[in-house]
Amino acid sequence: MPVISTAAVRRTALGATGAAVAGIGYASLIERNAFILREATMPVLPPGSSSLRVLHISDLHMMPGQKLKQQWLRELDRLEPDLVVNTGDNLSHQKSVPAVVQSLGGLLSRPGLFVFGSNDYFAPVPKNPLKYFKKDHRRVFGAPLPWKDLRAAFTERGWLDLTHVRRDLEVAGVRIATAGVDDPHLRRDRYDTVAGAPNPLADLRIGLTHSPEPRVLDRFADDGYDLVLAGHTHGGQLVLPGYGALVTNCGIDKSRVKGPSKWGEHTQLHVSAGIGTSPWAPYRFCCRPEATLLTLVAAPPKRPAAESNHGLSTSETVSR
Repeated sequence: MPVISTAAVRRTALGATGAAVAGIGYASLIERNAFILREATMPVLPPGSSSLRVLHISDLHMMPGQKLKQQWLRELDRLEPDLVVNTGDNLSHQKSVPAVVQSLGGLLSRPGLFVFGSNDYFAPVPKNPLKYFKKDHRRVFGAPLPWKDLRAAFTERGWLDLTHVRRDLEVAGVRIATAGVDDPHLRRDRYDTVAGAPNPLADLRIGLTHSPEPRVLDRFADDGYDLVLAGHTHGGQLVLPGYGALVTNCGIDKSRVKGPSKWGEHTQLHVSAGIGTSPWAPYRFCCRPEATLLTLVAAPPKRPAAESNHGLSTSETVSR
């Protein structure tokens, strides 16, 4: 048996400790502020339709002093999206509403839809990170957050609150039927309030939920929605190269933790990896904070089932 010296063991331990410290430093100081815009094309419109540009933002987890994040968000208005969709968790502090509103700036003057998440209602609290690996752990809520003030600021500027309501609108010549639910992560969803087939005259049917829980996604799919938008997962937040996300923090599988995928035969799902983190877990690894510009285009004509090849278009990451 080879003999390993105490000095060699010590050097190995020090090397591992140094690598861990460097990784934590990178994840907390660099990557969590390395914001990117991701672009994806999703074929969900009727044949012959013109394209529609949808900016999907989620999980800002805003603190008043986060100037880099606020400046980056202000620049998103230059994209000139046709529609803005916000899937919740905007706040992380009782005084964050002005920072969120000012950061979104010109985007609030564009057509917009939103639902809220748990961290719009309650401030984040410290927790054991191992709890994320247990789906049924007991939830501890922080102090109430001023979500009513945020809702008023959004709706006064024309964004539509889809919390347990169905709304029809027209954007860039596209007739859209929409519906949303309150946060399934807190079990506040009441899908029965919006259940049923959306407007058959609509060109596009969009569903919104903060947490992409399968029980809610199944209902949207059964009712015939073309596209469901969600956030909450942070893309896993910690991603290991060659393995992927460690957790999704909800009921979907890890292959759907961010980006586009299909849910059932007809519905397409887009999960945003989000822009922020909890102030008690301020790190990201191999999962940069993001907003997504979705270009919605006409779906190809349906072919017989034996010949069909259901696939999503390629997603491309663009740094900003």
